[in-house]
Amino acid sequence: MSKAPIVAIIDDDEAVREALSDLLLVLELSCHTFDRAEAFMTDYVPGRYDCLITDVSMPGHSGLDLLQRLRDIGSSMPVIIVTADTRPATRSRAMRGGAYAYLTKPIESEALLRHLQSALRRE
Repeated sequence: MSKAPIVAIIDDDEAVREALSDLLLVLELSCHTFDRAEAFMTDYVPGRYDCLITDVSMPGHSGLDLLQRLRDIGSSMPVIIVTADTRPATRSRAMRGGAYAYLTKPIESEALLRHLQSALRRE
């Protein structure tokens, strides 16, 4: 029997973290929330999380820095970027860096859930 998926959510905006967490309840998915990349990395153990949803702009390390760090240590965990940053250069950097999806705020719940379900199926 495989374990139930666990999704990590990283966003410095508490309201966004709570909204994303509530949305995952629709799928009956467990999640852990973090207010910054450093807090996530302190908790990170390979295999603990099945997918990561992160913002780009946060105090300390950005979501793109975190994505690069995860790839540098060999993680292939799907990373979904959810951000207000609409610059093509930022999107391009995220996708080149191995992001599974890049969604701009305000996000459509259906789009996020579709990408999340796809990412979890690939695991």
